[in-house]
Amino acid sequence: MTFAILLAAVTALAPAEPARPNIVVFIADDMGYGDLGCYGHPRIKTPALDRLAKEGTRFTSFYSGAPICSPSRAAFFTGRTPYRVGIRDWIKEDSGVFLPRSEITIPKLLKQAGYTTCLSGKWHLNSRFNGEEPTPGDFGFDHWFATQNNAPHINPGNFVRDGKRVGPLKGPASTVVVDEAMKFIADAGDKPFAVFVTFHAPHEQVAAPEKYTSMYADIEDPTKRDYFGSVSLIDAEVGRLLKDLDDKGLRDRTFVLFTSDNGPQELLGYPKAIHSHGSAGPLRGHKLSMYEGGYREPAIFRWPGHTKPGTECAEPAGFVDLLPTFCAMAGVTPPSDRVLDGVNILPLIEGGTVERKTPFYWEFEYANKPPWTQSLRKGPWKILADANRQNFALYNLVDDIAEQHDLAKERPEVVKDLRHELEAFQFPAKK
Repeated sequence: MTFAILLAAVTALAPAEPARPNIVVFIADDMGYGDLGCYGHPRIKTPALDRLAKEGTRFTSFYSGAPICSPSRAAFFTGRTPYRVGIRDWIKEDSGVFLPRSEITIPKLLKQAGYTTCLSGKWHLNSRFNGEEPTPGDFGFDHWFATQNNAPHINPGNFVRDGKRVGPLKGPASTVVVDEAMKFIADAGDKPFAVFVTFHAPHEQVAAPEKYTSMYADIEDPTKRDYFGSVSLIDAEVGRLLKDLDDKGLRDRTFVLFTSDNGPQELLGYPKAIHSHGSAGPLRGHKLSMYEGGYREPAIFRWPGHTKPGTECAEPAGFVDLLPTFCAMAGVTPPSDRVLDGVNILPLIEGGTVERKTPFYWEFEYANKPPWTQSLRKGPWKILADANRQNFALYNLVDDIAEQHDLAKERPEVVKDLRHELEAFQFPAKK
């Protein structure tokens, strides 16, 4: 046997390198932990997402990066606690605040692995799209179709496509962003793709077509019909894109995640929040709160051959874990020149366990339930702290998901341990 024939035979027997999956991520805006049927909502119809949960894994302790939008999105794309990157609050238009160009993001890393990348929807990591501040294109997106912050839910007129403003568009914003994502997938060719669909709904100002509000015709309050219909529209659009993947024969080669950026808006005390009928389910608090309702989110993962259909995962995981996870999926090394706060959660997605060295940490100086502006979760324990880290509340989230029983006085040794963990998170004062 010649050397060439022997080499060919050995090569044929060698295991094939695992194929990199396509990646599709859906992020809702201000959707509560309890807003989906598969998370216990008694009324809102979400058949596509309920089906996705039956086909994959539903996480019950999944955390966004903050109880408000811009910091949460910064954590998602960078794998870092948002105060590390200077994003501390929602970014006001023309404020001059933006994600620094020096940050290394998920799409930038996926491009290194040969992916073609797309953002379709809300960006909210700069204050203007006028050429003076970084855009999604500066962070690794080959194609982006985005708004700086919110968009009208019907006939939006503030989209920018790859740096060029788009005229008024017809139809629901949720439909518009899925249309763009589907076109990108159709044009991707043989390259693996990573598509991030970031809905504007059900954030205020909420609106939905009559087709969806009429599903709740028996509800007297029109603002509640709008909200419920808005969630059902998101569900329908997720289902439409997933069907498109099926029709293209891409289901088995595509990783799918659905989640939300933070909890539901609280109705009381916000005159403009007339549609705020989102549910945090069994959780305490809402958007802007340091309680669980502020940032524990629905999260459904589906990756055929990796996720076991119809399973649940109660282990804590979150936005900061997604960068190292996507790196592992794509076969690219995460950045080593900066602090990353998450871990690769592929073992959790596949039914195993992970070792987490860095606890989950959140800080929001404008939290609406003082004195708590900081929180940290380690194992079953969660500590809440004031800005000076002098006053604390302590909860065992496994036994007390609703955070009703403050154990700070009963378990001072746990408070001491978690207070020490808090000290590891020190950030410069706001300029």
